[in-house]
Amino acid sequence: MKLGVAIDIGTSGIRAQKIDLETGEIQKTVITLRNPLPGANVMDHLDFAITYGLNLAQGLHVNAVKHVIETLGVKPDELERMAICGNPIQLSIFQGIPIDDLAYAGERKKEKLNIKESDRSARIVDCSEIKGLEVYPNAKLVVPPAIRHEVGADALALIIKSGFLDTKETAIATDYGTNAEMALIHEGTIYTGSAAAGPALEGQQIKYGNLASPFVISDVEFESGNIRNYVLDEEMNTVKGKLINPNNGDIIEDDTIKAKGITGTGVIAIIEAGMKNGIIQLPKINTPDHILYLQDKIKFFEKDVEAAGLAMGAIRAGHLALCNAAGIEVADVKKAYMSGAAGTYMDAMKAHQVGMVPFNVDEVIQIGNTSLIVAREILLAEERLWELQEIASRIVSNHVMFATDPAFKEAYIQEISYWTEGMPFKMLKKFLKKKGLPQIDLPEKTTTVTKTVQRDIPVLGPEGLQVLERVGTFLTMKVDCPECAKCIKVCPNDAITIDEEGIVMISSDLCDGANCKRCINACPKDKFQWENLKVLEQSA
Repeated sequence: MKLGVAIDIGTSGIRAQKIDLETGEIQKTVITLRNPLPGANVMDHLDFAITYGLNLAQGLHVNAVKHVIETLGVKPDELERMAICGNPIQLSIFQGIPIDDLAYAGERKKEKLNIKESDRSARIVDCSEIKGLEVYPNAKLVVPPAIRHEVGADALALIIKSGFLDTKETAIATDYGTNAEMALIHEGTIYTGSAAAGPALEGQQIKYGNLASPFVISDVEFESGNIRNYVLDEEMNTVKGKLINPNNGDIIEDDTIKAKGITGTGVIAIIEAGMKNGIIQLPKINTPDHILYLQDKIKFFEKDVEAAGLAMGAIRAGHLALCNAAGIEVADVKKAYMSGAAGTYMDAMKAHQVGMVPFNVDEVIQIGNTSLIVAREILLAEERLWELQEIASRIVSNHVMFATDPAFKEAYIQEISYWTEGMPFKMLKKFLKKKGLPQIDLPEKTTTVTKTVQRDIPVLGPEGLQVLERVGTFLTMKVDCPECAKCIKVCPNDAITIDEEGIVMISSDLCDGANCKRCINACPKDKFQWENLKVLEQSA
């Protein structure tokens, strides 16, 4: 059997499939629950790579991918082709391509630092040309093109696989994830953006949160004041779970399936159902102890409401900013495409109700993981790669850099007030109108939902799905310091160990990176220095 591996390198984790190159059949699927780089969002990953070196970041990426390929059951000398897809930051780091042009938004800053745009065209190279991939002596690496340097292969995959280019209506497509890529098409012109919404939409930075994986709560409904849980089973299908008293966790109706956490879609469902039921009145949870109880002792806190609200607010602000750039109202958007794991498993009607889908759309279409689909296509057919390059070069696009866009900033400030400070929705609308921005509203009409797939990865293969709860990448250094273990004590994720010889081991996938740095702040600056960290090399 000639073997290839298709890989989606996402900000929240890696999804990969072993594929028979002769038949095109998928043999096995592996997903990870974290990205190997420290931090839970794309800005953390950028900060780590810029501050501590691209080589260090690339080493973590490559080691994680090698671990995934090994888990797929592919030996180094068996691998003939590897295809990757993802956003420009993740793909650039993996290949060792400079990311300075992605890290700085202002053109004057780039000019001052003499930063040039890196080439992110489609390409096929020997794996031996990529540092760390020399272990695959017979393999080629296939990389899809970016539309522009900041509009990556994942956005191209979203645009192409959704049928977005063929629509005659004003439409929007969104990959609901940590780094939410979105595209608006109006009168033949595409407007793109990327909102660093944060990991709450993927179930991260939520106390009991988890990436979409077996045995996590993916949906909820209120039944006579109690909360019905819906859980993903071992094959990632949604099944009915327990009926729980949300005020104290008492079981009203039991079920055999057990849950280990909440995925991002479950978070969205909790917010929507809670607000409709009145048990959530932003930003508060109206239970005796301000905690909402789910099955199997899983809880949802007010801090979770805030994290989810900030993410959902970023999505809505992004949609508004794209409409503003196109010179249209949000109400003009008539069709919405939803992709990614969150975009597949979430209840589209609930997402519509909480503002994650433009309020006046007639149809919502859920299309699955487009990034992994494109990786598989270019793995199997080289001509498809060059076809994508030709399409990318033809797309007329205007990229809206949300980091510097006044419309996005104004809208997101109001969203923060709405989700975290209790500002009424009417006042949110009033402020947007005052600023001369496109108007939003609450949905009033019934929207048609078309679900083209039941799972974000429709075909898992005869060998099934395997979940890597740990990526298996480590940063290490030797320290000479007192045996206070402060760095270990302050780490919120138990990511650090130190042995008797002063060898520090940091599990990079557990580390919160730039968003935390508690270990650095707790230790003497001349002792615990991240600049000394090295990637612990692992064989494939």
